[in-house]
Amino acid sequence: MNPLMLDNTLINQPAKPVIVALDFASAEPTLDFVRQLNPNLCQLKIGKELFTATGRYLVEQLVLQGYRVFLDLKYHDIPNTVASACKVAADMGVWMVDMHASGGRRMMEAAAEAISNCSQPPLLIAVTVLTSMTQAELAETGVNTPIAEAVSRLAKLTQQSGLDGVVCSAQEAALLRQQLGDEFLLVTPGIRLNNAIEDDQRRIMTPKAALAAGSSYLVMGRPITKSENPAELLQQINNGLI
Repeated sequence: MNPLMLDNTLINQPAKPVIVALDFASAEPTLDFVRQLNPNLCQLKIGKELFTATGRYLVEQLVLQGYRVFLDLKYHDIPNTVASACKVAADMGVWMVDMHASGGRRMMEAAAEAISNCSQPPLLIAVTVLTSMTQAELAETGVNTPIAEAVSRLAKLTQQSGLDGVVCSAQEAALLRQQLGDEFLLVTPGIRLNNAIEDDQRRIMTPKAALAAGSSYLVMGRPITKSENPAELLQQINNGLI
């Protein structure tokens, strides 16, 4: 058995809704912050900057501490390359990994097939339209349909390709939940507290509203990492108070 796989104690516990985005530049401040939490409160997300700085070392350290880790590298490449990358992610013991739905059906199907025989395969999700994008910015890429329509089309393709869910804005969650059913995962960034500014996100929503709209998991970075008491804030979100 891979020593980096999650133990059965954690697997059998229901996942809490928050995925904390570890938007740090190196391992030391990341581990300092994580000491304020525990695996029963949340999941953790490692993105491109932090993974580029620390490689698989930090991922494996967090997995060994009992955390479910979302490896957020947004793969987008030829099918064989993405499939191979997903197998490596599975070997690291990650809980969830993502790719761009715009990579197409063959790429997503290859990724799903690559991990199908793993003893504990990670969840595979696909990014629809980045929550930082506006309608005008989407049009500049040549996509002239409304954002909600583009998200819906890509989400349906993701489900048909055998993946577990999508990354989308909480503003699209209600529509996708209606279209794709209760089991399909909706992972929603752009979650902010009532008094928070939008910063680099555009399509945002509060935790309580996002869960009510149908979000499965809430990706939250600065509202948690900049909090004076992140564990208490997570508990309030888990209890449906915010």
